Amino acid sequence: MLPFRIIDRAKFLVERQLVKGAGFQLLVVGLFIGVISLLGGILVIPQGGEFEHVGSAIWWAFLRLTDPGYLGDDVGTWQRIVSTLLTLSGYVVFMGTLVAILTRWLIAKMEDLERGLTPVTLKNHIVVLGWTSQTLPLLSELLGSTGRMRRFLERHEAQRLNLVVLSEASSAEQVHLLRSEPGIGRRARQVILRSGTAIQPEALHRVACLEAAAVIVPSAAHHQGSLVTSDVETVKALLSIAAQARQRQAPLPYVVAEIQDVRKLPVIERAYPGAVEVVAGDATISRLMVQNVLHPGLSEVYNELLTAGEGNEIYVRSGEPVAGRTLAELAAERPEAIVLGLLRPHPERWDVRLVAPSDTRIEASDRLVLMARNYQQTEPDPKAERLPEVTRPQPRPVVRPADTGTRRILVLGWNRRVPSLVAEFASYRDLSFQLDLVSVVPASERTRAIERSVQTSGTVRCRHIEADYMNEAELRALGPEGYDHILLLSSDWLPSGEEADARAMVGYLQLEDRLAEAGVHPHRIVELSDPANRSLLGSHLGEMMISPMILSHLLAQVALRRELRVVMEELFTAGGAEVQFRDPDDYPLPASADFHLLEKTVAAGGEIALGVWRHAPDENGRHLSLNPPRRAYLDLRPGDRLVVLCQT
Repeated sequence: MLPFRIIDRAKFLVERQLVKGAGFQLLVVGLFIGVISLLGGILVIPQGGEFEHVGSAIWWAFLRLTDPGYLGDDVGTWQRIVSTLLTLSGYVVFMGTLVAILTRWLIAKMEDLERGLTPVTLKNHIVVLGWTSQTLPLLSELLGSTGRMRRFLERHEAQRLNLVVLSEASSAEQVHLLRSEPGIGRRARQVILRSGTAIQPEALHRVACLEAAAVIVPSAAHHQGSLVTSDVETVKALLSIAAQARQRQAPLPYVVAEIQDVRKLPVIERAYPGAVEVVAGDATISRLMVQNVLHPGLSEVYNELLTAGEGNEIYVRSGEPVAGRTLAELAAERPEAIVLGLLRPHPERWDVRLVAPSDTRIEASDRLVLMARNYQQTEPDPKAERLPEVTRPQPRPVVRPADTGTRRILVLGWNRRVPSLVAEFASYRDLSFQLDLVSVVPASERTRAIERSVQTSGTVRCRHIEADYMNEAELRALGPEGYDHILLLSSDWLPSGEEADARAMVGYLQLEDRLAEAGVHPHRIVELSDPANRSLLGSHLGEMMISPMILSHLLAQVALRRELRVVMEELFTAGGAEVQFRDPDDYPLPASADFHLLEKTVAAGGEIALGVWRHAPDENGRHLSLNPPRRAYLDLRPGDRLVVLCQT
């Protein structure tokens, strides 16, 4: 048994060397070549005086081992036998094994390069920690924000935008998705993929977080019941960035982080001592849904303001170039933009003053809030005709009419945002809601989730119904025609957003059939997860919300302009400035009014006119016309409504 143990021991030692990598493998092959050359030289020494000493015989054997061309120079039977054996060994050991090791090493190196394991050597770039459903629209937003991006690069003294994305496993498929994304296309070369997760310190070093101008941490999707949620990963990533900065004594980068549970905000602030803006993803979508319930048709407003593409956006500009002027003078010099107000700095926060009086003087430290179609329209145009100044007094808070009835709302589907949706309904204490929550998820589990997250008041009553709205009989038994509003949510219990959206769209078409049969059409809102499904339902849709696109826009724009977060929070939360629809008969407007006259009329009541919501859609199916040309006649018709910004 002893020889076998010795052989096994030798095999084990050889194996331990070979698994150490190409360098050790080459060393082992070199040793084999040396041993074979030594044996070959020893075998031919006794056969003649051709060799002066042992070294020349070993060199003779090495030449035969490495080059078959020497085989024909040998004389004598024994030399030819030895040289033939050496040549055959050379084919196996020297050529075969050596080429195989080098080939495997090159392939492994190429795979490592493709996996994105090399640290980037960039400065003042933008880092996105995570590849989620929001990543592609987020990158598209960043690459498409030309004017705002130009100012961002100027502030950081950068010549070119570079985006670095940390993906759990970067691949060629992701590169293909980047190139096929409409908003990215050829600019995909500006996006660098690196492998790793946000909770790995070495992965954060790989994307050069400490040298970045901004770090964006989108919220990742996790299965229900997982102990490691995206908020946990976000906090861990922030702790890792802060720890690296302490070790290197480097300044902390600016971070924009998305969280699901708004109650984690104090934890985020304790975890990261640097500049950080937190976007509460679930709370934001819930706020927009509730606002849409209160103001049907509002989805077109925030789909235009909060998603990429054609239309208007909200911009924040420095007040230093126009310090000393009034808001009325500012608006008169910008005929293609609407001045919404300003932000005034306080020691620890911004004082948001939307719908401010027109005679408010701008200070150098202020930030101006404007709505326009592009960044250039927020600058004065010396060639354009100066508008007459509009006088707007101190706004009078609008009191929402008393609603003595209870609004019945049917919620089809369940996802992690439902508790925050219930909380948002509860924040409107002057209104009463009856929420019927329909899902295949057990009612006890849903009740616990809401109770853990929400302190509901008497204004919101929740009733849990265990049913599958995809089943036609169960949907009919729900009686959807008897509700005031119907919300159809995209489920996060399914493996992918595509499957969740497929279920939501099929369910919506079944719902429409049932409502058409009953002859009743309550207000309907559909939430989708995948931006690619935006156009599939077409004219079937009541109102639509694509959560990843909205959150991607917010994250991208807040990364480029930090003050935008407080503006969005002011616009789309209960209280403060609020977008509302009004009846044109409430204002003394002549039949031939243009938009500038509408501005003056609405401003007299302390409000800002934003546009018109048409009762009849245009050829593209759009009802909304925001920020129309000042001299364009409105041509108001029955059912049309005015879109205004007011204080509530």
